[in-house]
Amino acid sequence: MLVENGDDTAMSIRAVANRVGVTPPSIYLHFADKEALLDAVCARYFERLDDEMAAASAGVDDPFERALNQGMAYVRFAVANPVLYRVAFGKPTSEGHPSKVDEVLAASAYTRFVGTVTALADDGMFDRAEVADIVLEFWATAHGIASLMLAKPGLPWGGDFARAESMLTAMCLGRAALGTGAGVGRTAVGDRLRSLRERAN
Repeated sequence: MLVENGDDTAMSIRAVANRVGVTPPSIYLHFADKEALLDAVCARYFERLDDEMAAASAGVDDPFERALNQGMAYVRFAVANPVLYRVAFGKPTSEGHPSKVDEVLAASAYTRFVGTVTALADDGMFDRAEVADIVLEFWATAHGIASLMLAKPGLPWGGDFARAESMLTAMCLGRAALGTGAGVGRTAVGDRLRSLRERAN
């Protein structure tokens, strides 16, 4: 129903009850209100994201490539499920009171990003103390790309998510080039980029 209508405006407890052939009170036995029902629906759907990210990184030994693959899997999933993605991220949650979607994402996308960025740190690309910050930066980049692709599909995204992939690559390379210290000079950044290019080749 949510996907059919394109948003949650026409979705109500009564409408859901009518669709599944039960009474509204029976729905309330499981969900306190419409928001709780929407949260549960989106959370169930987002469980598939973990499968998508796992498949994208399976057999990829290089953590840098794994990060890009996971980021692209995240973007592709969002674009393939626009209504659920908008509903899931359209309502803010307060600190200390995560939604079911928050819990699912923490156990899937966030956990996988942490594992991959930690592997990059172990590989010498980042400092271990920076892992949490870099995960947030990477997730914010993937989320921003996905949200913009959904909101502005007419922009020149290129075939097969080409622009999205180049943006994620730029974020990863740029962050790696900056290294771990504050005030890194241009020479150090240039050296770092050259070493990354050599590694890629």
